Amino acid sequence: MRSRPPRAADPSRVRRGERWTRWLFAAPAATYLLLFFGYPMAENVVMSLQQYTATSFYTGEAPFVGLRNYTAVLSSPDFPRTLLTTAVFTAGSLLGQFTLGLALALFFRRRFPLGGVLRSLLLLPWLLPLVASGTVWRWMLDPDTGVVNAVLRGLHLTSSGVPWLTGTSQALLSVVLVNIWVGVPFNTAILYGGLQDIPPYLYEAARLDGAGPTASFRHITWPLLRPVAGVLLVLGVVYTLRVTDLILVITGGGPAGATGTIATRSYELSFRQFDFGRGTATGNLLVVLSLVFALLHLRADRRARAV
Repeated sequence: MRSRPPRAADPSRVRRGERWTRWLFAAPAATYLLLFFGYPMAENVVMSLQQYTATSFYTGEAPFVGLRNYTAVLSSPDFPRTLLTTAVFTAGSLLGQFTLGLALALFFRRRFPLGGVLRSLLLLPWLLPLVASGTVWRWMLDPDTGVVNAVLRGLHLTSSGVPWLTGTSQALLSVVLVNIWVGVPFNTAILYGGLQDIPPYLYEAARLDGAGPTASFRHITWPLLRPVAGVLLVLGVVYTLRVTDLILVITGGGPAGATGTIATRSYELSFRQFDFGRGTATGNLLVVLSLVFALLHLRADRRARAV
């Protein structure tokens, strides 16, 4: 008795099985995102639409107020200054971090003794807890007993010292410089990895054509590094907009609100004034700003690739 040949699998059934397999593999990650990101974000939006105070934790009563919290935040007389401070802090930090990070990445691309050790040590500022870094820098920048002013006096660059933490303009400059110090290692590591992916033969061909370092950077390094730089800048904006602990440790948002950003304002409303409704509304503004910047970057990147 001859055996029948095996029947061919139904293509639609095979595709259906592959589709279910993909969903099963994605289910754990999707569940994690929904539980630990989606649900808290939804609760955050709901809380921003309520008059949620400290008493709400005990009574469970949080009257719905709609967009009143957002209106109160945006119409606050301090909001324009807070927004400007946030913009200056973000732009100054990103400019310094990216410029120094790119310069160090180009420097470490050259092989020299102890280069790997120096790259490892460069990561220390980024690995340290921000509270610890802020505490050390607060001591170093103290106008009276800080080591920075002591060095400046020893070099006869100043007689009375610089009010790093007590002057309105100096305090903002101080937190920007400290945030640059914290973020440079991360920028260097990411940009260094991007430089390693550029084929060396492109530079050899450019040298044979008579191109110098400036021309090689302009026509080879930067075009091939642009995708990495774009992602790095988006991450930098998202991270810098939410910097809170560093500013609170160094200046506490002062003096006279000179270093107060939207993130520190959200913290102040939530955990000092216990107005959680307005605090979450202020925090949601940061989320909107981050999303707007990310969308603008994606649109610009898409146009650049289409050219």
